[in-house]
Amino acid sequence: MDDRIGSIDAVQALLAKQDYVCGRALATVTFLSIRLGKPLFLEGEPGTGKTEIAKAIAAALGRRLIRLQCYEGLDSASAVYEWNFAEQMIAIRTAEAMGFEGAGADRQALKDELFSTEYLIERPLLQAIRPQVEGPPVLLIDEIDRTDEPFEAFLLEALSDFQVTIPELGTIRAEHPPIVILTSNRTREVHDALKRRCLYHWVDYPSFDRELDILHARAPEAADTLSREIVAFVQKLRVQDLFKKPGVAETIDWAKCLLALDVIDLSPQVIADTIGALLKYQDDIQRIEGSEAKRLLDEIRAELAPA
Repeated sequence: MDDRIGSIDAVQALLAKQDYVCGRALATVTFLSIRLGKPLFLEGEPGTGKTEIAKAIAAALGRRLIRLQCYEGLDSASAVYEWNFAEQMIAIRTAEAMGFEGAGADRQALKDELFSTEYLIERPLLQAIRPQVEGPPVLLIDEIDRTDEPFEAFLLEALSDFQVTIPELGTIRAEHPPIVILTSNRTREVHDALKRRCLYHWVDYPSFDRELDILHARAPEAADTLSREIVAFVQKLRVQDLFKKPGVAETIDWAKCLLALDVIDLSPQVIADTIGALLKYQDDIQRIEGSEAKRLLDEIRAELAPA
């Protein structure tokens, strides 16, 4: 185990150096995941930092980040390996042009060449079990809830044994298992069998103080007064009846938009001009624009005012 992650406090400190503000509970399950060599399953609302923690861990440890972005219809071939058929066909045509007879030893030699690593396209799962100079990589299986159940079943074996079988080449096993992080936005329930193989953590929206710390880390040039208004306004939005509540990622994006416009403090006009950085659905934007934005802004200013 890497000496830099010898304790929960060390995990928090390492992530903080990557501008990732990590609570004690998340730091604990991250530490245990790495220490025990078990996949970490992070579930929660979009934009709460699930994907970012994988990036932060990879950067903090100097490891390669390998990302498998999930989608409906993803299969094992797309996730593990494919043969480069175009290059194989070129090799066959070249052999024919050079007088290949297609029999006996020549046929077997050509077959061995065509199904060698030279023509193998490695996808994320195969890349993750290959030895890496800098140490075991961080494998991010992002948005697992977007895949189908057959792919989940395939992952059960892959994550249990950290090996894949390629019929033409045999079984390839990881000498040192990668650090595995799976994320889910909970668009559907992931099967219990997959969750049982992982350590689990629900990543919730942060408290006001933690989100303010995150904003200070990610947009340090923002004045404290503006940062407080930004976080307070976003937190107010999250308790409104919205189709899609803004995540921490949107908080950071909005702050950077306001800084680019040299905004000193919020106003209803500024909110109307930049609301697209926070809300991504027109119905939500219409619900918040105008008098509602002013009402929320008045509320947060009253709450933030010194006692």
